[in-house]
Formats: sequence, structure tokens, C-alpha cells
Amino acid sequence: MRPLTRPPRLTPGARVAVVAPGGPVPEAALQAGLDILRGWDLDPYAAPHVLNAHPKFGYLAGTDADRARDLEQAWCDPSVAAVFCARGGYGAQRMVDLLDWDAMRGAAPKVFLGYSDITSLHEAFATRLGLATLHGPMTAAETFLKNARTQEQLRTTLFTPEDARVITAHDGAGTLVGGRARGVTLGGCVSLLAAGLGTPGARPAARGGLLFIEDIGEEAYRIDRVLTQLLRAGWLTGVAGIALGSWQECGPYEEVRAVLADRLGGLGVPVAEEYGFGHCAGALTVPFGVAGALDADAGTLTLDVPALA
Repeated sequence: MRPLTRPPRLTPGARVAVVAPGGPVPEAALQAGLDILRGWDLDPYAAPHVLNAHPKFGYLAGTDADRARDLEQAWCDPSVAAVFCARGGYGAQRMVDLLDWDAMRGAAPKVFLGYSDITSLHEAFATRLGLATLHGPMTAAETFLKNARTQEQLRTTLFTPEDARVITAHDGAGTLVGGRARGVTLGGCVSLLAAGLGTPGARPAARGGLLFIEDIGEEAYRIDRVLTQLLRAGWLTGVAGIALGSWQECGPYEEVRAVLADRLGGLGVPVAEEYGFGHCAGALTVPFGVAGALDADAGTLTLDVPALA
């Protein structure tokens, strides 16, 4: 697995588009997030359909075509330096194949930020554009709005990424399997990685990668099912190392941990746990597509180069 092209870092006054590829966005939360970005001397704007509701399915932020159009237009706009997702939810899978990837490939590289359901887009940006992305807090998400640690690490990553080359796990993080590994970062919400198997543009395997995975609202047996699917499909063959994030609303952690140890412990690679990214307070920003070293015992990811160029 090779490192991907890194987009440029942000500078004061940079124009930032906020889009909603998945679920509906609360207006008050969106406005609060935009205010934080303005306080960073950015120039954020909400894409035209961010506050839309789908006419039939309340779990979607507008129609698939409108959500895709917002992302595509923002990406192809030369005045836009970054595209941030407002929230996750569900829906990115429905619109990812409606994007004009040829047109987006012709646009200048820019920052793309999100997590959760946005995992489907992280994978697409990697395989179709060859572009590194940021797995991190979204503009209308509570983690971003209410946690100073989350805000500050994201801000550092965006403006002075050389100061965020070492990403340290949260206090209390553990080690499922000790050791150090080198590779290129990838990952996201593990159920969405499994759901992407066999789809257009899907990554064939995580070989040579440092895999960062987490999830929300999945009971232990469902996590077992997802990991077993990835194992049976050969997707985890050759993975270099693994970091485990948050497992919010997945039941008692000891039960989840037992599944993680059973399904991943036999891979023979370092596995860090409770790292502090994903659906949790103080969620860390982790770049995907950047080479680095994972130390599962120390709970550190040391990037070879800054996340942004």
C-alpha cells in the first residue's frame, strides 16, 4: 500500500464548504459549528441542500442526487480549499456512485473531513482520486461542538500539521497485542468497510495498512459478524497493524473486547485499543492515506510526514 497525495494545509481566510452526504442536519448545531470555524478565521458556508430532508426517508438529508451535487460542486469549485461533512448518519453509500469522479479528479486536491457514515467516501477518495483524507470531527457533531481537545487537535492538523505528526491515544488506552508496525493509514467505521466489499471502486484488501476501526450501535455479535466477513473475504490479510477506536452503544466493553481479541488477535500484528477516535468525546483527527509507525504499547501513531502538504 502506497501513501496517497496529500492536499494543501489551510491558511487564514480559506473558504470551506460544509456538505451533508448522509443524515439530516440540525440547523442550530450546524450554525454553532460554522461559528467555530469562523472563529478560526475560515470562511465556511453551508452547501445548498445541507438542511434538506428527503421526501420519503427521514434518515436522509435530501435526495441522493442533491447530496451528491452539493459535494461534487464544492469539490470542483476552485475557490474552495476544503470540504467538511456536517454529520454522518446514513446515506453516503447511496450517493457515492452518483458523483462525477472524472470531474472531481480534474479538480485541485483539497481537504476532505468526516467520519462514521463518511467512511464510504474516505474509501472512494482513496481508490478513485488517490487522495489522503482526514477522519475527524464533523461540523454539526456534538464531539466537535463541545470538546476543546477535539477542536484544538483538528485545528492544529488543518493549519500547522507538522505539530500534529504524533497522534497519541487517550489516557487509559490499552494494548490488545503489543508491538510496532509501519504502514499507510486507512479505516473508519468497520461495518461500512464490510458493506463496501465488492462495490465499485472498493479497496481489495488492507494489505500493508495501519487499520483504524471503530463503530457505534452494534452489539458484540454484530461486530463479530462484520470482522468475520472481512476475515473470510481476505480483506485483512497482510494488514500491518490495527488501532481500535470507540465502540459507543455496543454493549459492555468487556464483551466487545473479547470479540475483538478473538477475531483480530490471531492476525499476528500489533493491536492498540481504546485509542480515542470515532464516536467518542475528545475524538482525535487521524489522516488516512499517510505512512507512519504505530506503537501499540505506547499508544502512538507517528506520521512520516504531516497530514497535509
